[in-house]
Amino acid sequence: MTQDPVAQSIVKKGEFSPSGAVSLGYDARILRRKRLLTTAGEGFLVNLAEVTSFAGGEGFVLDDGRIIEVIPAPEEVLVIRGDLARLAWHIGNRHTPCQIEADRLIIRPDHVLQAMLAQLGAEVSTETAPFTPEGGAYGVGRTMGHSHGPEDHSSHAHGHSHSHDHDHTHTHGHSHSHTHSHSHD
Repeated sequence: MTQDPVAQSIVKKGEFSPSGAVSLGYDARILRRKRLLTTAGEGFLVNLAEVTSFAGGEGFVLDDGRIIEVIPAPEEVLVIRGDLARLAWHIGNRHTPCQIEADRLIIRPDHVLQAMLAQLGAEVSTETAPFTPEGGAYGVGRTMGHSHGPEDHSSHAHGHSHSHDHDHTHTHGHSHSHTHSHSHD
């Protein structure tokens, strides 16, 4: 039985010539330790020093010298068109990862947000495409709302929660409030 090559380091986008690729969805692009398969079906192990978030284009450096590029996998997304600045504000107010493009916004499927956006006059459609949302405030990492998955729990532990009360009053005679709680254990 042959042992899978191991990746213990990564290289930045544009700093390598890939020997292969691995296609990962948004949730799968945050990892520390995991066995992955390249698009050609070859297995390799990822064993990084810390949990890392991949936007796409980075490369896993294998111990045999090859570099495997991370490619964002197509997945179901909601495509939003309309008054993008206003709609982006409402999406951001709900701490939802969002991909911002010149003529559209893209979020993950969420029936509550989809109904809210339609009520705000947005045109919302479902597509299958890679999801590569904006990073955090400093252009790296993820915004709130990610999960490390079960493979990463043995390697680190952290806990924090976020509670935000939002009250929205509208000029057409009604108001509503709701609470968002986000917890990562």
